[in-house]
Amino acid sequence: MNPDLLALDFDGVLCDGLLEYFAVARQTHQQLWQRTEPIAPEIADRFYPLRPAIETGWEMPVLIQALVEDRSPTEILQNWRSIATEIIQRDRLEPAQLSQQLDGNRDRWIAGDLDGWLDLHRFFPGTINRLQAILASAETELVIITTKEERFVRQLLDRAGVDHQAIAIFGKATQRPKAETLKQWLGQKAHIWFVEDMLPTLHKVAREPMLDQVQLFLADWGYNTASDRASIVASDRIRLLSLDRFAQPFGDWLAQS
Repeated sequence: MNPDLLALDFDGVLCDGLLEYFAVARQTHQQLWQRTEPIAPEIADRFYPLRPAIETGWEMPVLIQALVEDRSPTEILQNWRSIATEIIQRDRLEPAQLSQQLDGNRDRWIAGDLDGWLDLHRFFPGTINRLQAILASAETELVIITTKEERFVRQLLDRAGVDHQAIAIFGKATQRPKAETLKQWLGQKAHIWFVEDMLPTLHKVAREPMLDQVQLFLADWGYNTASDRASIVASDRIRLLSLDRFAQPFGDWLAQS
């Protein structure tokens, strides 16, 4: 069985933006914590595997501060909400302030060096070939649901050689939860599949009774943890999808691992 509509997240499913995340977060951290010395290179190596702990952008510079304070990865993954709250309250910062600074730094970077900013995004191996195969078959409608701005998604797809005009992209300007975006195809598409790398997002979709028929996949190559992946092994609602299987025909996606 093939899906009538395949909805894909972008960052963490198609595109790896970790280099960009860290670069913007580091600049914001240096400004708000008023650091004059550079961040040690090993902080980046420790930051990347902890990206799954982040739910909202303002938390990224806070994660860097947690690493500067030598908080352990286990502690961060298990107690991130309380650690982040502790740090910003202690240092008299607000999420809105952090978000404004982070977004401002990103906007200035894009305005002054768009190519340099785009260069820090990389597509996961095999994802572009798979997109092109789906588009060439014309049997499945392809959409992208993302918090990234649509224009940047299209520019990155352009760079990768993807003819994306047939792809509907619901980006940052949509300003609604992904579950709400998925509802628009109910009654129009019999078989809707959704691939996402953030488990909390999939849980929100799974809690919507109207979306019971949407097949959900957790992309195991994205921004999630081993415990996230282990937690859905027995799930009858969310399937674990590997990058190798993503490259295979749709029928293989439903096969048991």
